[in-house]
Amino acid sequence: MLALMNSKYIFFGILLAGMMVFPFTLKAQKNIKIKTYVTERVVGKAPVIDGKLNDKAWSKVRWADNFLQYSPYDERKPFQKTMFKILYDDNNLYVAIRCLDTEPQKIVRRLTRRDHIDGDWAGILIDSYFDKRTAFGFLVSAAGVKLDGKFTNDNGNIDKTWNPVWYVKTSIDSKGWVAEMRIPLSQLRFAKKTDMTWGLQFMRYIFRNQEKDFWQPIAKDASGFESHFGLLTGLKNLKPKKEVFLTPYIMSKLSSTPKIGGDPFTGGRTGSFSAGLDGTIAVTNDLTLNFTINPDFGEVNADPSQVNLSAFETYFPELRPFFVEGSNIFNFPLIAGEDKSQENLFYSRRIGRVPQYSPDLADSEYIKSPSTTKILGAFKLSGKTRNGFSIGVMEALGSKETASLDSLGKFSKVAVEPMTNYFNARLQKDFKNGNTILGGMITATNRFIHDSSLLFLPKAAYTGGIDFRNYWNDHAYQFSAKILASSVVGGTEAITDLQENSRRYFQRPGNSRKIDSAATMLQGTSASVEFAKIGKGHWRYGVQTYMKSPGLALNDQGYLRATNVIQESSWIEYDLWDPFSIFRYVGFNASQWQAWNFSGANTSSGANINSWGQFKNYWHANLNVTREGYSLDWSELRGGPAILKPGQWNYYVGISTDSRKKVYFSMSANNQFYEQNVGNSLNLNLGVHYQPFSFLKLSLNPGFYQSSDELIYVNNYQVNNKDLYLVSSINQTQLSANFRVSLSFSPDLSLEYWGQPFLFSADYYGYKRVQNPDQKDFENQFYQYSGSQLQYDPGNNQYLINDPANPSSALTLDNPNFSVVEFRSNMVLRWEFVPGSTLFMVWAQSNNDSNSMGVFNFRNNISDLTATKPTNVFLLKFSYRMKM
Repeated sequence: MLALMNSKYIFFGILLAGMMVFPFTLKAQKNIKIKTYVTERVVGKAPVIDGKLNDKAWSKVRWADNFLQYSPYDERKPFQKTMFKILYDDNNLYVAIRCLDTEPQKIVRRLTRRDHIDGDWAGILIDSYFDKRTAFGFLVSAAGVKLDGKFTNDNGNIDKTWNPVWYVKTSIDSKGWVAEMRIPLSQLRFAKKTDMTWGLQFMRYIFRNQEKDFWQPIAKDASGFESHFGLLTGLKNLKPKKEVFLTPYIMSKLSSTPKIGGDPFTGGRTGSFSAGLDGTIAVTNDLTLNFTINPDFGEVNADPSQVNLSAFETYFPELRPFFVEGSNIFNFPLIAGEDKSQENLFYSRRIGRVPQYSPDLADSEYIKSPSTTKILGAFKLSGKTRNGFSIGVMEALGSKETASLDSLGKFSKVAVEPMTNYFNARLQKDFKNGNTILGGMITATNRFIHDSSLLFLPKAAYTGGIDFRNYWNDHAYQFSAKILASSVVGGTEAITDLQENSRRYFQRPGNSRKIDSAATMLQGTSASVEFAKIGKGHWRYGVQTYMKSPGLALNDQGYLRATNVIQESSWIEYDLWDPFSIFRYVGFNASQWQAWNFSGANTSSGANINSWGQFKNYWHANLNVTREGYSLDWSELRGGPAILKPGQWNYYVGISTDSRKKVYFSMSANNQFYEQNVGNSLNLNLGVHYQPFSFLKLSLNPGFYQSSDELIYVNNYQVNNKDLYLVSSINQTQLSANFRVSLSFSPDLSLEYWGQPFLFSADYYGYKRVQNPDQKDFENQFYQYSGSQLQYDPGNNQYLINDPANPSSALTLDNPNFSVVEFRSNMVLRWEFVPGSTLFMVWAQSNNDSNSMGVFNFRNNISDLTATKPTNVFLLKFSYRMKM
């Protein structure tokens, strides 16, 4: 099989080598004329924003039209005509969009919350920096719902977390629908010039045939987005606005928890009141300072339930508004070419994290520990200068947190998280009209540790990186490279803990890096390069390689899953974007990869093929087949020897029906199985979406997961100065569902409910000891315990194991079986009563229970869940935005 895998790599290598030569013989992309719109200054009374376009001021400028399709057909005449006008004065930009429609009764108007527009929509994109890499987007649905955001890095991806203050009204008449906007110039960033030119684009989406139209045409095979905008001229003598906005908030919270046994910290109700301040200051024409003092994010949805049986940390996405907004500025993925990788120099969930110390408790002891670390304050300075510098600086201070302990009625306090300062800075510079970009980032984490319970934490951690990207041939090709380093300082306990944790396992037999128990510093590096063809023509491809040294440590402020790896990969893709036969579009992709550790051992290899597309009946489908060869798993035994796992196959299929309908479905199935009958899994997901009215949407997403594996870590023992590693087989079953109700009363007032029942069971069986972890014959890797060697003690809920490697006494093992039942939900009423000012009313509820049965029984699990008493949190938060 390895020979087969190697032949695949040779095939991909030859194919990619050929493709690297072939593109230079392609015909040049046809020239697309750059359009220009000339605006005029308002004379007299400015337009009233009412969606009627009957103000006299609009007659001063001409209508612009001649939109072309972007999809489904590339640069064809659109299904319906679209026109726009632009005016301005000293303080505002005024925009009129006329979306003509020969069948106005078919215009789809769906009420949703802000930034979640549905149905027909249209909008304007403005590159006021005129750097051809950045744009501010102001979009609106036919129902009047706003979607605003920033486009950065010339990739067409919108950051919807930016919420500027602007005004818009829509209306429908016999000719179609209309959007009328007023965009304060204070929401844009631009240089002070007598005569300005900005980048300009208009977009329209016709829901009933899923058609997207652009005013300035952009070819489907073009790479980049903002760099292909048209021009807006006629702007004269505008002065950048340096304004200050303050948004104070007040919040009250009431919590009720059920009584749990003799725990004195549970049961009863508690109330609290807090206040804080958010602010935005235009420091210069180009730079904006955002700050928050005593923030509270009680309105943010809870993380979904998960069970993690691996050695690695679970990654949770950021949901808190302060850290989500403008997060792209602080994005520094480890691997060149992977702009959305989880592994990153900055992972904002570290700020305000769950406290890291959890003391061991006796049966008679109880603890009340904070669920998060309080953020005392934070600020972000960000923007882009007229000289092409993108700047981001963030500073945040987390408070010291303590937990309350009860031991037989005696109360005490213990520190669980030190006061910590987080700092990071990101800088990028554009050269050659954005075709070359050079940048860097540094982070610094400093902890103020004064308690012995926290000596396992590093005192300080620093990281830094440099990234480079170069485009050529009209952005059709790119080369990118990154290099970064880390340095962590602390006591010997802290640095030893870093060497022994799941990202390194220096104690593992055969590891090239050994534990230094006297070390007070840990350092590491990472580097990566990528070459890719990303535009011009139907073919795209790339090659990539990277390394992460064993000592690399980022998790004080970033996210790093594993180290000690060197990997190469390559991919090739073919896209057909114009409708043909039964398809609206279709694409194919193939890739391969191989990885080694720093000792030179081949740790993994694999290949993958994908296809995706949309049919002319508006159904979607995607298929995936992945093949992996033998892998050397160095994490499974939690610091024990690397174990050789057989190859595996993975199949995925996903289908979704026509999303234009009131009712539509999505379905997916993922089947994975190892060779030698080592394990298999099945993951099924279903989505049911129902929109009975334009203002109400219901969705249900149940999921079922079941797996049977012959290998999972259980425990390790020291016997005669040797480590014995105990593993077992395991059956896992998980059933969950996400239920969501979205009710919109107006574009500014919405009510959302989310609920998730979660049932999980893990049944361990077939206990065995690892003895030959490097054998290709999987069964020969283990010493299997017989029934007479394994005795269950129900009184202590543990197993007694008579192992010939330890004849003097039996090994004891606590029963690892477990079942978890949870239900999480929240309901959020959000009212933006004036732009930038909001009222939140929140009800959050959680139920959970667990036992050591480990057998999945739906009826019993539901019975256990309904028998639990919930924790309820009620929250009222009021914020008001003030212009200073």
